[in-house]
Amino acid sequence: MTDTRRRVKVYTLNEDRQWDDRGTGHVSSGYVERLKGMSLLVRAESDGESGSLLLESKINPNTAYQKQQDTLIVWSEAENYDLALSFQEKAGCDEIWEKICQVQGKDPSVDITQELVDESEEERFDDMSSPGLELPPCELGRLEELAELVASSLPSPLRREKLALAVENEGYIRKLLELFRQCEDLENADGLHHLYEIVKGIFLLNRTALFEVMFSEECIMDVIGCLEHDPVLGAAPRRHRDFLTKTARFKEVIPIGDPELRAKIHQTYRVQYIQDMVLPTPSVFEENMLSTLHSFIFFNKVEIVGMLQDDEKFLTDLFAQLTDEATDDDKRYELVNFLKEFCAFSQTLQPQNREAFFKTLSNMGILPALEVVLGMDDVQVRGAATDIFSYLVEYNPSMVREFVMQESQQNDDDILLINLIIEHMICDTDPELGGAVQLMGLLRTLVDPENMLATANKTEKTEFLSFFYKHCMHILSAPLLANTTDDKLSKDDFQTSQLLALILELLTFCVEHHTYHIKNYIINKDVLRRVLVLTASQHAFLALCALRFMRRIIGLKDEFYNRYIIRNFLFEPVVKAFLNNGARYNLMNSAIIEMFEYVRVDVKSLTAHIVENYWKALEDVNYVQTFKGLKLRYEQQRERQDNPKLDSMRSILRNHRFRRDARTLDDDEEMWFNADEDELEDGEAVVPPSDNKTTKSSGGAGENEDLMDPISKFMERKKLKDSDEKEVLGKSSSLSGRQSPSFKLSFSGSTTKTSLSSPPPSASLHPGSPGSPGSPGSGAKGSPPTAVTTKGGLVGLVDYPDDDEEDEEDVSGESKEETPPLSKKSKLSS
Repeated sequence: MTDTRRRVKVYTLNEDRQWDDRGTGHVSSGYVERLKGMSLLVRAESDGESGSLLLESKINPNTAYQKQQDTLIVWSEAENYDLALSFQEKAGCDEIWEKICQVQGKDPSVDITQELVDESEEERFDDMSSPGLELPPCELGRLEELAELVASSLPSPLRREKLALAVENEGYIRKLLELFRQCEDLENADGLHHLYEIVKGIFLLNRTALFEVMFSEECIMDVIGCLEHDPVLGAAPRRHRDFLTKTARFKEVIPIGDPELRAKIHQTYRVQYIQDMVLPTPSVFEENMLSTLHSFIFFNKVEIVGMLQDDEKFLTDLFAQLTDEATDDDKRYELVNFLKEFCAFSQTLQPQNREAFFKTLSNMGILPALEVVLGMDDVQVRGAATDIFSYLVEYNPSMVREFVMQESQQNDDDILLINLIIEHMICDTDPELGGAVQLMGLLRTLVDPENMLATANKTEKTEFLSFFYKHCMHILSAPLLANTTDDKLSKDDFQTSQLLALILELLTFCVEHHTYHIKNYIINKDVLRRVLVLTASQHAFLALCALRFMRRIIGLKDEFYNRYIIRNFLFEPVVKAFLNNGARYNLMNSAIIEMFEYVRVDVKSLTAHIVENYWKALEDVNYVQTFKGLKLRYEQQRERQDNPKLDSMRSILRNHRFRRDARTLDDDEEMWFNADEDELEDGEAVVPPSDNKTTKSSGGAGENEDLMDPISKFMERKKLKDSDEKEVLGKSSSLSGRQSPSFKLSFSGSTTKTSLSSPPPSASLHPGSPGSPGSPGSGAKGSPPTAVTTKGGLVGLVDYPDDDEEDEEDVSGESKEETPPLSKKSKLSS
């Protein structure tokens, strides 16, 4: 068979509620004489057309088939035996589903064949307004008939309802349990097996009224007895009643005087045992039938919590014994475990009831009691107390914070509740630090400003954080500071590294959320320097935690932090870690590069610090552009910092340019403004050649004089400043390429004319000096230009070869009547 539409996998559900693959084959449907009906047949594909049968299942008219996810058909067959066909294609699944629905007389559009009640069922049973289903007499000889009736009623909701009403109205459960005792006395195995099926079916009826009878004090042990005789076990029944009566012991850590409360606790324990241990694993279709059983247990727990909460004498005795020094360790362990289970039960309460519950415990003194218990040496007792503390913190952290702030006024720091928690986290003996992880999570909740309250009279955040940094932070950071003395790791074993990583995680959280409190602590205690010692750890996770801590600090863009980092050269251990990591492409490499990239983009002060101090170590890193980008950004910053006085001049030059149109600055001109500021600040400006006489005689003299006036004033100031240093040069030597940052300004000592050195014959100056209304270089053609230099030599701005073409195009396109734009660059040559 090659039709992939019919290709399926056959699955069966095992006792562990896992699906076992029984093989792959091809499914078909047809009449099977032996089964007397239409059946599903699956033949193994590995055996060809006449392959072995993987499945031969009769399509029972009363079996509930379910189609899931378009390619899956699931159903229950026989006792606790679930089957599933997983189709390769949806089309094949639809074909088989139509066959099943055809046999059962259902519409193929449904997903569960037995959810709908058809007319034949209503004809077979009386209407719901009738007295209901008539059960056979409760006799030993009729047990088999009753078991069959129960089994046939379960697939249909209507039949289940009628059966439940019949069992409830006739007091049938007690009659069945009487028969159970007779069968046990007579050792009637068949009768016990039938009773197992009947009682299990009654559980699946999902009726609270039936559970009330079955779980009553006089009936529950017999119900458990019925469920011991599973036919699958044969002659070896389970001994659940022996366990409940002989092995399981009810311990009253505090005597319970209320008999109703005692009975409720016993009942809840036994019903929970039935659900978890006695009842067989429910099938796919039976799980929803036990929802009422879950609800029964849930509401029992709610009642128990309420009754204990109302018993003030009980709770008073509990906390008194818990804090009494005379109480022995075993007794205290039982008390703490009881309180832990009590708090666990409270999780079933509604929010308003849970709030009242924890308020009651708080009034009874649960936090002082926990403080006493956490100070003891017994590890088991402390573990249970930690679990109780976690319930309190998770539900109402403000209550815990208020308590620890109040007790700080009376007790020393060492015995404060929150400091005991920190000490237990630090001293956790578990190699995997399971307890420390739990305690760190609780501390994080307590110091989280997001769950702190703010009122008109006080701010919990301000008060508690001030308290925490004054009384607790030194204890939390003690292992970190102790292990990083003399700028080296004292211990680098796995457990210590795990602990330091937890502490760093909490400190990183504080950096993100605590603003000035953690900032003052880090700067005053030099914490970041100590943290960066951990980048040398052999454990990569710890080194990465240290980097993450610094990255969070840098990410705040806080200049206090930045000045602290610069002052203490705190990038040095980061650079060392980067170089020691070598060319390995790992998390360490990526984390450090990302940090430098962030600094390059967003933090100017740190950019300068890194380039000035660590460029030599980083300049050879070429596989990313981050460090070269840092250098470039640094140079740009320096240019701006070195030329603040020319900001106004830049504005003048931009505003007074003579343009032929309103077009924006071209790229070369914009680059001149941005790139040459450092040159201009030191007096290193370039003035295009001009001739005063020519200027005066030009038609646009007034406008040109206005344009040159700010520049002339600026140069006069520089000339006065440097007058004792300048000297006159007859000719300038030619310069080629981009000039160094030490450009100097050229002036004429004997005339108001300023000039660049003469260009070579093949080159031309930029068009449009202020003195020439016409073509470039028209001023003073007959006289050779002179140049004046200050100390340091001749200076000018240099054009690039590709600029000439653009300049020539500009010149050729200009009219003689137009005033050309002011030149930004000129070439210098001899």
